[in-house]
Amino acid sequence: MRKSVLFLSLLVALSLVLTSCGPTPAAPTEVPPPTVNWYDDVVPDYSPTPAAPTETPPAPPEEKRVFKMWHYEVGYAMGDSWADALEDFQAMHPEVEVVFEEKTFEQIMETAQMILSSEDVPDVMEYNKGNATTGLLSSQGLLTDLTEVAEERGWDKILSPSVQTTCRYDESGIMGSGRLYGITTYGEFVMVYYNKDMFAEYGVEVPTSLEEFEAVADKFVAEGITPLTLGALDMWPQTHNWQELVLYEVDRDHITNFQLLQGEVDFQGPAFTFGAEKFAEHVQKGYYGPNANAVSYEDANAAFIQGQVPMNLTGSWAFGMMMDQITDFDWGMFLMPGKKFNTGSGGNVWVVPQNAKNKDLAYDFIGLTLEKKAQTVMATAGGIPVA
Repeated sequence: MRKSVLFLSLLVALSLVLTSCGPTPAAPTEVPPPTVNWYDDVVPDYSPTPAAPTETPPAPPEEKRVFKMWHYEVGYAMGDSWADALEDFQAMHPEVEVVFEEKTFEQIMETAQMILSSEDVPDVMEYNKGNATTGLLSSQGLLTDLTEVAEERGWDKILSPSVQTTCRYDESGIMGSGRLYGITTYGEFVMVYYNKDMFAEYGVEVPTSLEEFEAVADKFVAEGITPLTLGALDMWPQTHNWQELVLYEVDRDHITNFQLLQGEVDFQGPAFTFGAEKFAEHVQKGYYGPNANAVSYEDANAAFIQGQVPMNLTGSWAFGMMMDQITDFDWGMFLMPGKKFNTGSGGNVWVVPQNAKNKDLAYDFIGLTLEKKAQTVMATAGGIPVA
């Protein structure tokens, strides 16, 4: 028993000795540093690659200013004058791109309020004088107040007080007083252009009274000739014919009260009644032919210029056109005869929209249209300059 225990003890001891005498584990190895190939011409660079230098982008080119102008006087003395002023404007501002858009009277009248309420507006435009036009837009804040500009540039000295009547509007948009919202460069009045050759052929003379005027018209009607051309398709020409007849029965108070709203106006009174009844009588007697309501203002002028009718009641603004285009007959002018007052005033006005982007350029252009050079062009072309 004791031998067995001793034998087991020897076996355990022997196993412990054999275990402790096993192979020693290898020490961990280090990763060698990268070797350098000394035969290369360039020693590799293991440092981080620096970022490439950034270049400052070039500044965008300065945007060219665009000057926009609208008017409806091409072919008239005013258009000739303003074209001359525009050439001087381009010489004054060679860095500016000029964009002129020819409009018709009707286009501007029908769209002005909508256009001027937007941001896409012309810098300067011609607009019709009066309470319902320039006055209305000024009262709505759509036009620039030009009072201080006119004083600084001397425009208020060029325009006489009577001419400024159609340029000034009060807070309610009533013409004749208040601030300057428009600048006119011409005057105008209404008259009758007549064909001297036709008058001589049919044995009639320039009338000196309304009765003689009607006798002349009756003579042409009897000969199968329409006496007067009228472009009633447009909204305004027939108002001149009517107003010229109204003026036979008015006094100065009536004119002031009606145009400037400075007193009571009796629209059923003798002046308006006479004008309306007399105009209707002329229509019924065939003075304007059967198709006047389908004739435009331009076509009415063309009929006179071509010698188709002997008389054309319109304004001094057409004088230059008559000079340029009438080549086949002699012609002249007379005021509607036998009355004290005649229709006339300062012309339509330059306005600067409140939202215009280049108001300073608009002021420069307006100033050029009032200078002697452009005004002389207007006079030479048959217009009535204000300077």
